[in-house]
Amino acid sequence: MSEAHDNSPMLRYIVENPEAFAQNLARVVEEGGKALAAYVRPRETGEAQDAMADQITEVVKTLSRVGEYWMKDPQRTIDAQTRLMNGYMDLWNGTLKRMSGEEVKPTVEPDPRDKRFRDDDWTENRFFDFLKQLYLITTRWAEMMVAEAAEIDEHTRHKADFYVRQITNALSPSNFLLTNPELLRETLGCNAQNLVRGMQMLAEDIEAGRGDLRIRQSDGTQFKVGENLATTPGKVIMQNDVCQLIQYEPTTEKVLKRPLLIVPPWINKFYILDLNPEKSFIRWAVEHGHTVFVISWVNPDECQARKSFEHYMREGIFESLDKIRRATQVEEVNAIGYCVGGTLLAVALAWMAAHGDERIKTATFFTAQVDFRHAGDLKVFVDEEQIAALEKQMQQKGYLDGRKMAAAFNMLRSNDLIWPYVINNYLRGKDPFPFDLLYWNSDSTRMPAANHSFYLRNCYLENRLTAGTMEIAGEKLDLSKVKIPVFNLATREDHIAPALSVFEGSKYFGGDVHYVLAGSGHIAGVVNPPEKKKYQYWTGGKAEGAFQDWLAHATETPGSWWQHWDDWIRAQDSTEVKARKPGARRVKIIEDAPGAYVKMQA
Repeated sequence: MSEAHDNSPMLRYIVENPEAFAQNLARVVEEGGKALAAYVRPRETGEAQDAMADQITEVVKTLSRVGEYWMKDPQRTIDAQTRLMNGYMDLWNGTLKRMSGEEVKPTVEPDPRDKRFRDDDWTENRFFDFLKQLYLITTRWAEMMVAEAAEIDEHTRHKADFYVRQITNALSPSNFLLTNPELLRETLGCNAQNLVRGMQMLAEDIEAGRGDLRIRQSDGTQFKVGENLATTPGKVIMQNDVCQLIQYEPTTEKVLKRPLLIVPPWINKFYILDLNPEKSFIRWAVEHGHTVFVISWVNPDECQARKSFEHYMREGIFESLDKIRRATQVEEVNAIGYCVGGTLLAVALAWMAAHGDERIKTATFFTAQVDFRHAGDLKVFVDEEQIAALEKQMQQKGYLDGRKMAAAFNMLRSNDLIWPYVINNYLRGKDPFPFDLLYWNSDSTRMPAANHSFYLRNCYLENRLTAGTMEIAGEKLDLSKVKIPVFNLATREDHIAPALSVFEGSKYFGGDVHYVLAGSGHIAGVVNPPEKKKYQYWTGGKAEGAFQDWLAHATETPGSWWQHWDDWIRAQDSTEVKARKPGARRVKIIEDAPGAYVKMQA
């Protein structure tokens, strides 16, 4: 870039080679046609069906409720319009003063954590600064309209707030070529070659999604499960219609007498706990003297359509406990449940308590909910009308497509998990970095119809487990009968199982509950090996009273909570025995870990 370009802001936005630029624009149109064909073709053959109309209808119905509140009172309408126009006028006056050479404080500034407006031209270039502030004023006004709509119920407000955030995130000027200074400079500087590659990637990703856009978040060619992901040595020692059970090879001469059973979520794959040797909780637990068994859930299809929560409890947890007893000759087990796997574990514990089954002696929950009153943004997708529509979709195939669930989770953090990749992949034309966590995030799983319907209705919609009205196999479940020691881990920035939700859920167990709050979120707060020396955790005794009061008096400890958990487990029973190898006591080995089930693609 020449010195003249540096001294004149406008000269930074000129086409360097008009002929090459025009040729590349023609190629963009050509590649865009391929992307359109990839979208249309599955719809013409019936392979893909659009549910977009139903989704848009839901958004319009929800936001219209907010609009009705403001429109039915003329004074409220005028007040709302005046507030918006005052913001615009302040921005316009400030911009005019700045153009005349005055130093002017911005009318509105982005949140310091907002990564979208970090390029210098968002502040230094008056045009882009004006666009940024105009967007922020409008966004905050729209959010205010939802927050101050007094006559709508909380569920509708929650949905409206979520939809407004999705719309405003999508309409950010940072997401468009002509209104993003960094993108515009890059496009003009390479004569739109980035857009050519971006359209090629768009076509590839729509093709990979069989007519739906499957945004690549990581370079998938760099990872393979069983080769550089999920590599802790072990053997599959059990297999049925819903899961495989893996027993890991010991690395210590002595191990705790009580084996450890990990019940991961089936909404995604278990190897989040075994990403690589440095991040693997499973490997760490093995190295610290635990005989580790992990359930690897099947990636279901129409064959599992009728597999319910009860089937997952019986064929997942109970059959695993039977196999562990045979493999170790030990009745007593420590158990861990992660996310929805923790909810299933809590259900199983309540059922076992009702039937006098005492095989599980301690329970650890990783970011798992039993009380769903404060369940976060996922509740946006849960009401009678939406569940009924989802059940109708699932009846067609017997399962919920994994892409639907992945899209819902990505929407919870769209400014982190959607729009940066839209910009990087399709506008900048760059391949995403190889990142194991994001590869795992995109390795989606399907949901069996019966199981998913039960979960949504009984947990999110009706909150039956803590109400004592959830029924499994004719048994009404009562968590207060679960008297075993519980280690209940929440994470402070969790958007799936909020810390408050986990805290309140702790109060329903009948025994001693050790509530621990880790730094970061649903994944990073759990997958936090001690060697990394990242984040922190808080301990503060029983989960009693108000969460904020507990937190105000809690003790903060730097680093990972993993060792704290291991100390807690050993405080319950530290008896050690000789290490057990997979295949002992004539237990049949089916295949090497991580097994075939986890490799099934949705």
